[in-house]
Amino acid sequence: MASNSILLLCIFLVVATKVFSYDEDLKTVVPAPAPPVKAPTLAPPVKSPSYPPGPVTTPTVPTPTVKVPPPPQSPVVKPPTPTVPPPTVKVPPPPQSPVVKPPTPTPTSPVVYPPPVAPSPPAPVVKSNKDCIPLCDYRCSLHSRKKLCMRACITCCDRCKCVPPGTYGNREKCGKCYTDMLTHGNKFKCP
Repeated sequence: MASNSILLLCIFLVVATKVFSYDEDLKTVVPAPAPPVKAPTLAPPVKSPSYPPGPVTTPTVPTPTVKVPPPPQSPVVKPPTPTVPPPTVKVPPPPQSPVVKPPTPTPTSPVVYPPPVAPSPPAPVVKSNKDCIPLCDYRCSLHSRKKLCMRACITCCDRCKCVPPGTYGNREKCGKCYTDMLTHGNKFKCP
């Protein structure tokens, strides 16, 4: 029903617009075109009268003047400059090799090894998902987004059965499973 009324309204508007524009077309006055203007015709060009050629005269060429070169002058001779003997280069005497003393045997002291470093405690063994919660809680205690860190840490702990010691770093203590786990953006998943 609504589409029919819209269609009727559109038809009415088209017809009404056409009728009003027809009345305006009749009222407009178009001025008559101006008669075409003809271009003036040009007269043929006027030719100047031709004159008979005059007598031919040859130009006079002046005779060239000959210049006599001036008498040659004798070149000015400079007195010879005294020759300076080349400077003598003194050859330095060959360097003498320094006197080398035979090496004196140094007393051998026993080799001291640094004291062995106590190995860091191994990562705590995780047996179930319940063991991950306190370990991940300590691991994520300093993280800026603790809930996000806890979720990732518990996932990694559940899969790798390990949580690194400390609050940051030491990821290599849990092995390749923990270090090689990546997100979709190729960032490290495990904190």
